Amino acid sequence: MKLQGIFVDTTTPFDHTGDLYRVKIEHNIGKWNRTSVAGYVVGGFSGEGPLLSSDEKAELWKLAAASTGPEKLLIAGVDAAGVRDAAAQVNRAAELGFVAALVETPHYEKLLAHPDTQQLYFRSLADRASIPILISNRVDLAVETLLAISSHPNICGIVDHSGRAQRLDALAVLCGAERVLWSALQNGASGAVLPFANAAPYAAIALWEAYRTREEEAGLDWQARIAAPAELMNTRYGVPGLKHAMDLNGYYGGPPRLPWTAPGPVAKREIEEAFADLKS
Repeated sequence: MKLQGIFVDTTTPFDHTGDLYRVKIEHNIGKWNRTSVAGYVVGGFSGEGPLLSSDEKAELWKLAAASTGPEKLLIAGVDAAGVRDAAAQVNRAAELGFVAALVETPHYEKLLAHPDTQQLYFRSLADRASIPILISNRVDLAVETLLAISSHPNICGIVDHSGRAQRLDALAVLCGAERVLWSALQNGASGAVLPFANAAPYAAIALWEAYRTREEEAGLDWQARIAAPAELMNTRYGVPGLKHAMDLNGYYGGPPRLPWTAPGPVAKREIEEAFADLKS
């Protein structure tokens, strides 16, 4: 398994009653299959994973697995405070054909945020998981903690959202922050897991290809083009804004799940202006 290239941190399509929209799950993945993205994270942060029931997440994974092209890698998004629940999710995804699981770092309570507890969580989960584990470094784990975790043979990578992760020889480092994608690749990241790629996969792929072919001018140009729209999603409009950007570009974004709400008219105009030059 090579964790290289651009992975889409996929959103979850809902219909206007709030249920999974099965046809649109197939629609989005079918369109992304025609690009050169490396694969998909399904049911993760951008997929509103914490708002999905266990049964819904399993159904989402099943639909995604049935729609994904054979050359794409499937990574399950897992967000559970307890090792037992997390292991059950990981192993269910494995049964459905997923090759790895991207697991959020526990941080809901002060005790869970302690480095020793975080290390115990990931090592215990990796012991029970039938597929490799990637760590979602959304809360900026200490390098010492990452080094301690990285010795486990079933922990294979880290998706860093801070833009500050140091290169760890024992782990594949994937960038999770669009604003620093070019510099992350230059500093040893093997690819990226990007929410932005839901709406503009070709822009993310173009930056990756510029890196692969050592075209620095093109890479810096694409970095400048994606930075502002991506940051607008990350800091102001989140998944609801991202879903509107998808609707603009021929993908199905649709409504978010409560308590998130769809962007209003002013926000929609700002998103439309930001993505005007990033049509698929």
